Amino acid sequence: MTDHGYTTTFATARTAAMAAALTATLGLAAASWVIAVRQMRGMDMGVATRLGPFASFIAVWVVMMAAMMLPGAAPAVLRRAQASGGVRAVPLFIGSYLAVWALVGAVVYALYRPHGSAAAGAVAIAAGVYEFTPLKRHFRRRCRDGARSGFGFGLCCAGSSIGLMAMLVALGVMSVTWMSVIAVLVLAQKLLPAKAAVDVPLALAIVGLGIWIVLAPASVPGLMPPM
Repeated sequence: MTDHGYTTTFATARTAAMAAALTATLGLAAASWVIAVRQMRGMDMGVATRLGPFASFIAVWVVMMAAMMLPGAAPAVLRRAQASGGVRAVPLFIGSYLAVWALVGAVVYALYRPHGSAAAGAVAIAAGVYEFTPLKRHFRRRCRDGARSGFGFGLCCAGSSIGLMAMLVALGVMSVTWMSVIAVLVLAQKLLPAKAAVDVPLALAIVGLGIWIVLAPASVPGLMPPM
């Protein structure tokens, strides 16, 4: 009886810890969406968007990444909490995971310049082609498998999502609309198994979007800056 009671208590505590970890992760993501939408209001100028001071940009970028990436990272967070026996490891895991995306943001800031529709279309085409590559499949599989550290997990997920994120930056780095579209795609690829019947049409659609942008940029909503 004593052993049974201890086992039951332990299982209940473990379940509560997992629930707390999941709630904290998704709650942070939801709060980040609210903050990101408010911070990005009035900043979207399509391909002509300017990033402003580095400190301001990186603050917005990290909040954007928390909003977009944490829902798909929830299974990995739960695995980490389960492996460590509680939620104490969760803040470090999430913090180091977002640190990877902060580094990505620093690279974006260093390389980004306001550009034209042809460059945006070329990036979208390249993003679609990347979806077909073995490197993409490798990182996507590793991202789904998870990792011991948030930093390692972040590197795998950055490798998996880098094409989609480049497309976001090229089409409208401060666009809530494109942010939402890319977030849905990233979430689906993190949670759903790879299937050619889904992945190939998606990659072709991204390539098609890039061609559309090159040929008729004015017809793509939100791409060109308002007159």
